[in-house]
Amino acid sequence: MQKRYWLAAGVFALVSSTPALAQLAPPNDMGVALGHLHVSVKDVEAQKRFWTDMLGGTLVTNGPLTLVQFPGIFVMLRQADAAEPAAGSVFDHFGFVYKDIAAARARWKAAGVKFDVGEVNPNQGYVFVPDSGIRVEVFGDPSLPGAVSMDHVHLYPIEADIPAMQAWYAKVFGGFPGARQRVARPGVIEVDYIHRFNLSFSPGARRLAPTRGRAIDHLGFDVRNIEEFEKKLAAQGLKFDAPPRQIPNARTKVAFLTDPWGTYIEVTEGLAP
Repeated sequence: MQKRYWLAAGVFALVSSTPALAQLAPPNDMGVALGHLHVSVKDVEAQKRFWTDMLGGTLVTNGPLTLVQFPGIFVMLRQADAAEPAAGSVFDHFGFVYKDIAAARARWKAAGVKFDVGEVNPNQGYVFVPDSGIRVEVFGDPSLPGAVSMDHVHLYPIEADIPAMQAWYAKVFGGFPGARQRVARPGVIEVDYIHRFNLSFSPGARRLAPTRGRAIDHLGFDVRNIEEFEKKLAAQGLKFDAPPRQIPNARTKVAFLTDPWGTYIEVTEGLAP
């Protein structure tokens, strides 16, 4: 049986479906919250419809940025004709949780969307995003306060790297080893964020490719103050790929770094509209 690992931390809280709360969760003690997932797709307009009509997101804007908002996360869509699938990179997939998974599956079936149902746990499965090389793991949870919410990000380093990877994310963004709420198979290792969002690690059979240029290009964290966060990185011997910059006509500042295993990471300040 494949081992799976996870890490937990006080970064994110589960968000209800009310408009005032349906953005990012409050930051943790380090001033960090989960921010966004940046995906590369062939047809941005068609993908906007899929992520809203099929997956339950809401289109929002922040200056020139168009985002698909889910409770606890934003999804950014970038046009790319030839992005390689996420499978084969260290960032394999991410997961959402639905209050009524049966209704979601009925919606996907009626629209001809490809999905599967877990053999071991029928409350789990995957939905496959058309023309993108992206799959989204999905779970059902009737106790969810809203229709849909963010659940986890799943990374696939080699097994020997997992303890160091857990420690790196805990140190840089906050986190602690903890138990995953919705586990399709036993033995996962994660970084848990108050048991509402987690980074899950499963050992890959080999060292996989970096994420940059793949269908899931990068993972985003939002911080209270990006310049102060840059100082914290420097104190840990880390640095951004380039200094933080302001997005024109938006309240958002951005900078990038790459974790030691190839996951490209965007750090933002003021991402939410």
